[in-house]
Amino acid sequence: DNENYEQYTLGEQSIQDDLPFLSEGIEGVTALVSDGVLLGIELPATVVLEIVDTAPGMKAASSSARTKPATLSTGLVVQVPLFVEPGDRIKVDTRTGEYVSRAKDN
Repeated sequence: DNENYEQYTLGEQSIQDDLPFLSEGIEGVTALVSDGVLLGIELPATVVLEIVDTAPGMKAASSSARTKPATLSTGLVVQVPLFVEPGDRIKVDTRTGEYVSRAKDN
């Protein structure tokens, strides 16, 4: 809770599908709390994650529709355009698990 810094615990199994999108300092996560018990979380529509492993970028491929797999900091693997490189931060749609765009802070 960002207002009073109260912490809640939630079993890993309860958020198994959300884990690939969760990273340290993520903002925009909404928690459903009832009678002091955390029942679940809702992720923002997109999250920004860092690419930790992918083939080197191809600068001439900026307008290409071809993709390559990229492993993100959370272990999630998504298809990304050929021009992105390891270390780039990208937006990922939390509903589909798909690449959206490069993050603005690149």
